[in-house]
Order: sequence, then structure tokens, then C-alpha cells
Amino acid sequence: MFMAIFVANLCLAQYSIIGKITTIENHTAIASATLTLFQESRSVMTTISDEEGDFSFSNIKTKGEYRITAEHVSKESRSFIFTIKEKKSVVDIQLKNKQHYLETLEIKSLRVSGKAPFAKTNLAKEDIAANNFGQDLPYLLNQTPGAVINSDAGNGIGYTGIRIRGSDATRINVTINGIPYNDAESQGVYFVDMPDIASSVNSIQIQRGVGSSSNGAGAFGATIHLSTNEFIEKPYAEISNSYGSFNSWKNTVKAGTGLINDHFTVDTRISRISSDGYIDRASSNLKSLYFSTACINKKSTLRFNYFGGTEKTYQAWNGVPENMLPTNRTMNSAGTEKPGDPYDNETDNYKQEHFQLFFNQAFNTDLSFNTGIFLIKGKGYYEQYKADQEFAAYGLNDPIINGSPITNTDLIRQLWLDNDFFGQIFSLEYKKPTNQLTFGGGWNRYNGNHFGEVIWANAGIPKNYRWYQLNANKTDLNFYTKWEHTVSKQFNVYADVQYRNVDYNINGFKANPTVRIKRSFNFINPKVGITYNHKSIRSFFSYSIGNKEPNRDDFEARKQQPKQETLHDFEAGFEQKNAAFTWGVTGYYMLYRNQLILTGQINDVGAYTRVNVPTSYRVGVEIQGSIHITNWLNASSNLAFSKNKLTSFNEYFDDYDNGGQVKVNHQNTTIAFSPAVVGGFTFNFIPIKNSEISFISKYVSRQFLDNTGDVTRSLNPYFIQDVRAHYTLRNILFKECSIAANVNNVFNKKYEANGYTFSYVYGGSTTTQNFYFPMATTNYMIGINIKL
Repeated sequence: MFMAIFVANLCLAQYSIIGKITTIENHTAIASATLTLFQESRSVMTTISDEEGDFSFSNIKTKGEYRITAEHVSKESRSFIFTIKEKKSVVDIQLKNKQHYLETLEIKSLRVSGKAPFAKTNLAKEDIAANNFGQDLPYLLNQTPGAVINSDAGNGIGYTGIRIRGSDATRINVTINGIPYNDAESQGVYFVDMPDIASSVNSIQIQRGVGSSSNGAGAFGATIHLSTNEFIEKPYAEISNSYGSFNSWKNTVKAGTGLINDHFTVDTRISRISSDGYIDRASSNLKSLYFSTACINKKSTLRFNYFGGTEKTYQAWNGVPENMLPTNRTMNSAGTEKPGDPYDNETDNYKQEHFQLFFNQAFNTDLSFNTGIFLIKGKGYYEQYKADQEFAAYGLNDPIINGSPITNTDLIRQLWLDNDFFGQIFSLEYKKPTNQLTFGGGWNRYNGNHFGEVIWANAGIPKNYRWYQLNANKTDLNFYTKWEHTVSKQFNVYADVQYRNVDYNINGFKANPTVRIKRSFNFINPKVGITYNHKSIRSFFSYSIGNKEPNRDDFEARKQQPKQETLHDFEAGFEQKNAAFTWGVTGYYMLYRNQLILTGQINDVGAYTRVNVPTSYRVGVEIQGSIHITNWLNASSNLAFSKNKLTSFNEYFDDYDNGGQVKVNHQNTTIAFSPAVVGGFTFNFIPIKNSEISFISKYVSRQFLDNTGDVTRSLNPYFIQDVRAHYTLRNILFKECSIAANVNNVFNKKYEANGYTFSYVYGGSTTTQNFYFPMATTNYMIGINIKL
């Protein structure tokens, strides 16, 4: 404690500059501007402005004259002399817009500024690149508040998942350049279908809670906005290669033309990622391509993006039985129905392609318009060896072979999904110094074709026999209006309302092909709030309502049709920033009506499905802070405390002795996969110039596998420590050469980050079976990145 006070006093005894950078034209904040401090032509330090345009230089040793340069890809650079006279000096910088550059409004219309009353985290390109060793995108978000990640293969390559505030990916709205990405039917997010997308993303904003109005599925825990539409003015080429544990490889090549003839740009990337996985046979073979070209004029831009990926992953979806964890925690039961060695092609295979076309138009300095059209094509299957299958389950009569009927056979089947997702988004923005009004929305259509084929059987089934073919479509239409008003220098008010219409048309399910669903939902989602900004202090309060439709599986019933879910979200926050440190706290209360949860109940057509529960809630506090101690030492941390409760629900499990199901009522239990404490801490040490060593910690408290709050059905708490180091050489052989290494789980912690459970009555007693997804023990990745 005394050492911390001494270090803080030492830090404060030095000189600092704090400032804000805005545009000359309309005084809006400039995010991600590069500011460099020079003393006698020598660079002293560099910093990046945040989303609100704020920046700081700290631990300056002497007062006197310095030169500050400010640069941004969309603005004209500026350099000027600034004199430090006091311990803390304040400077405001204004830059002119470049004549040929227009902001990417498709992103700007959905993201929120520092004046908006929402909890958010912004990640810049440098933050993303520092952690990009080829693991899936959730791993790059692991140190953001309230985030908990998991991986089927155990090492972050292949199928991964993320939860924020206890909400899984089906309740997290994800957009790419403003275009919705969540799967329209399951509402899940499959980042494995976009391998190495992180290498093309230039910024990420995470909004926690309902957040602002967006395109696509409703946000019941968070929103993640990804942006790839970056303007890079100068030509570049970059080669990145990584290798690590479990024979993991990442190879990436990027290149861009820069600005050609003051109007055109082309950017491209090709990537390959492969790994054997920590879990047995949980291999991944991932490939992706990214291409973007733009025509940029004084008041308009036209941009086309194509990106896509193919993935082949050996299935690791079954988890490890609890009794096997002590002796064989990497066990994989997938493929073991085949006699002898496991089936070698028990794999998931999928190809996804994205086509995006954007047009931006600035009519004047106050009024601008954006529209984008998109098409996402997906097609793939997962293959399984299934033993002792009944012919009746495949719509066939028992065949007669050698004069005798047979009822069962071994077979290999493929379950296919062939889908198209297309639509349009738009936004119209009117901006004045004290008012910003945005009207926007979008529509999209999903056409999905589900079918299954038997590609081999021991007997009785012809090759490529298709035993089911079902189609479904979904239409989503939304309009929103956002208004931000500056009441005074300190106070800003925010209002946002969205109308959303969703239409489902489902023509049967694999187990119940005769069940037809036609449902329509109409939602009104309002948000209001107020923000107070004064010098280094910001505080806010907001109230939002979010509504959400059920997913495909929820509808698999005739009588027990699900209701829409509704969330009332109350958020309040306070933060303070200065040159040496920042800190903030956010409190929230999220009240759910008719939340859909798994109870184990079988519906009227024999399928396990989610059921609406009348009332549930999440209440919590998120604390964040960072400190710049010296030029060679800084740290950041976040800590989230929460209480996540179902006021009442009924658990159901099968009774094999008497038939039917057993019903058990539970009161005031914890919502599944909602840890009470989640914390992250990063300690950065800079031993020599152009190097950094980071100590990265993560703590997650106990998580329950179901909603009973039974500790025997839970994931144990875990604390893990990673270490990352990198060193950069500049202008030696190459423009830049960076060498990086990452050691994960340094202390070899054996822990599980995901799982599932089910119970049943048999032989007069209740049996509970738990299955877990173990994470990798100590493992490493090393990489080299060369900029030509």
C-alpha cells in the first residue's frame, strides 16, 4: 500500500498534458488520432486519442517548449509549439477534414459517443493486433468487463463462445460494418465461419446491456460492433506467421494500394489457420479471404467488400464426462460409435461468403446519408458415424435381407444447411453543434434449407438417400430514430426509439417434420438517458427496453408456443480521466419478463425446449481502472460483481421408472452460466525501447450448469495467468519487424469453462450426469509480423 502511494506521488510530481482533439468544421471528437510529443526534434512519447477525442501525455520530466503533432487518416495533419508551465497543462486541438475522405457512417450510426449514456468499451486496431495469434475473436475480448470465454477444442481455435454479463452469444447483437451477423434462426454467433477476421478489423465497440438501437437481433446482454471499413492512405504489405502448442499455425498475408489517383483504394488479405486442438482429434483447418475496394470523392464514397471463410473442424461438442476428468481430460467421444478406431471424418464443414456494398453521401457539413446492401451465403454440413440406427427413424420400412427382416444398421450421415441472408441498411444523420439526429434502419430476409443425407449404410439404405428436407424463412424489418441534444456545456440528453417487425415461417423440424410455424412479432424498443461531462468527469443514467423473439428451436411445439422476451435495463455510471490514471464504475439492473430458459421440460411433440419464466433479473457493478505509473510501467484492470436470479421456475427431468417427467419447483436460484465475480488484470512492463512484457490475469467465480443452483452441477471457479511479450525492430531490413510470444495458463491450471448437465430417474434413484469442456493447460504461441 505504501509503495503504491509512493509511486503515485512520484507520478504526480512530474508534468502532464491533457487535451481534446476535434474537427474544425463541426467540433466533433476525433477518435484514434495519433499525437506525438517532441523536444528539440526528438520524439518523447506518442499517444492515441480515445472515442471522445481525449488524450494525455504524462510523466514529462521537465517544463518548457515542446512540439505536438496531430495526425489522423481522415484529417489534415497539424504541428505546433506548446509551452508547459504548470504541473498539469491543458490543450485543445482542431483538425480540418481532408477533401477526399468521408466517415464510415454505417458504423457511426450504430456506435455511441462519449456523450451517450451507455456502458461501453472501445478497442482500437493496436489493441486487437497485440492479441491476435490466430485464436478466435472471443479470445481477443477476454479482458473486457464481464466477458467469459470458452473453447470446444480447448485452445481457442475452432468453435469458441463468449458470454457478457452472463448472456451468451444468442443474446449478444453482433454487426460487421453495421450489417447483422447473428444467425437468423438460432441467433447464435459462429466466429469460426470467419477465420482470422481480427486481422481485417480496425476497431471494435462493445456496448453492455441493451445499448443503442442496432440492426439485427435484439441485445439482451451486449452488442459487439466490428468495423473493417478502414481508409489506409499509403501502400502497405504485411506478412504474419505464428506457431504454437498442439501444432497450431497461423499464416496471414495483407496488402493494400493506398490512395490511387486521390480516389481509389484496394485492400486484401488471405489467411490460413490450423491446429490439432487440446482435446483429442479436435482439429481445425480454417481458410479465409478478405477483399475491399473503395472509390472516394470529396462528398461521397462507394465501397465493396468481399470476405469469406471455409472451416473443417473435427467435432468436440460432446464434452468430457465428469468421472473422466481426473484420468483423461482430453477425451473426445465423437466418432467412437464406429467399431475399432474412431471415425476419422466426424467433422463439421461449412463455407460462408459475405458480399457488402456501401454508399456514403455528405450533402453538406450537417447532413449525410449512408446505405448498404449485403448478401451472406452459407452452405455446409456435419458428418457423423451412427451405430445401430432404426430404419423407421429415417422414414423407411425394415428391409428383408436373405429372407429375414432387419431393423437396425450402422450408417454415415450428413446434416446439411444451405442458406442465404440478404438485405439493406441505411442511416440519415443531421448534425449541429448542440443537436445530432439520426434516422436509420434496415430489412433482411433469411432463406434456410435443412436436409439430411445418408452417404453410407451397412445395409438397407441407398447411397445419398435424403430422409428429410425442410425449409424456413425469416423477415426482419426495423426503423430507429436517435437524438442527442447538448443542454449545456455539462449536460447532454439522449433519446432513441426503434420499431422492429419479425416474421417467421418454418416448414417442419427434423424430428417433427409435420409441425408448421407461422408467427409475427412487433416490438417497440425505447431508450432515454442523460450524461454529465465536466473536465475529467463523466457520469450517466439511462433506461432502455429491449424485446426479443424466440429462436427456431423454441417453436418446435404445437401447443406450448413461446412468447417474446422483454428486458428493462437501468444503467448508471461514473468515470474520471486524467493524465496519470482513469477509473470508472457502472451499475446496472436488468429486469426480464418472460425470459426463455432451459428447464428440461419436454413439449407436446417430444422435444426438449426453452420455457418462458415470468420474472428474472441481473443486478451488478462493473469497475474499471488504469494507471500510467512511469514511461516503462502501466496497468489496467476490471472487476464485475453481479447477482443473477430467477425468482421461481420448475425443473423437469425424465422418469424412466414410471414414464413421464418429474417436476421440482425452485425459488430464487442463480441463472445458469452467470458468475457472481469476473475480473481481469493486465500489467505492462517496458524494459527497453520498442518492447513490452504483459502479465495478463483472469478470474471467474463459480458458474452453474443449469438454473437449479446445485453446486454439484457447476463449473469450479478459476484464476489463470498469461504472459505476452513482443519486441519491434524498425527500418532494419524491413519497415517494421515484430516478434511476439504468448504463454497461456502459465501455472498449468486444470479448469473447465463450459459444460452441460441432465438428470433422470432410473432404478428408484435420481442420477445426474455432468459433462465438461476442459481448457488447455500451459500452452504457447510465437509469431513474427513483417511490414514491408
